[in-house]
Amino acid sequence: MIKIGGGWDEILKDDFSSESYLSLREFLKTEYSERVIYPNMNDIFNALKITPFKSVKAVILGQDPYHGEGQAMGLSFSVPNGIPLPPSLVNIFKELSLDLSIPPAKSGDLTKWAKEGVLLLNTALTVRAGQANSHSKKGWEVLTDSIIKKLSDYNENIVFILWGNNARSKKKLIDATRHFIIESAHPSPLSAYNGFFNSKPFSKTNAYLKSKNIKEIDWTL
Repeated sequence: MIKIGGGWDEILKDDFSSESYLSLREFLKTEYSERVIYPNMNDIFNALKITPFKSVKAVILGQDPYHGEGQAMGLSFSVPNGIPLPPSLVNIFKELSLDLSIPPAKSGDLTKWAKEGVLLLNTALTVRAGQANSHSKKGWEVLTDSIIKKLSDYNENIVFILWGNNARSKKKLIDATRHFIIESAHPSPLSAYNGFFNSKPFSKTNAYLKSKNIKEIDWTL
């Protein structure tokens, strides 16, 4: 049995016993035994382990883990200390600097954000080495859609930050009368200049939280 903590086990109890998830689990057992899969099996649920259900202030939704060696760590857009920054993360740090004058961090480890209440969730939580989206449509989206919906239904005043079409397609799961949705182009170099830069997601998030008397997120790393 999975033990995540932070209130997630009770919230996701039915999801983890569902036919969809049990089928996904069998698929993953085979994949991890026969192929190189990222992240490490023990890191798959890091986003949930670090950010308790009732502590979520913001959600940054990614698509699937990085598929290069040593990059994926179970947090969307984050890479461990010492790993070169992927292009999307370079652009996220550029926007952070433009938005809040926070100098770009040398490390791409976003664990501090997760501890501040930012759920760094991918829509698929595993991937084959070198094959982007190789584990999409295998059952992860059923679980992660449920996570988004339960955050929307059971919590209030969360900022959902949706970058790119994949993330924006999840808008239908979120009750916009109870939460704040920020959407823009993806920070990837292919689209960052089409509306990601100068979208000010970090200051907008904090302005909303402040308006609800919720402690703002410290985005410095």
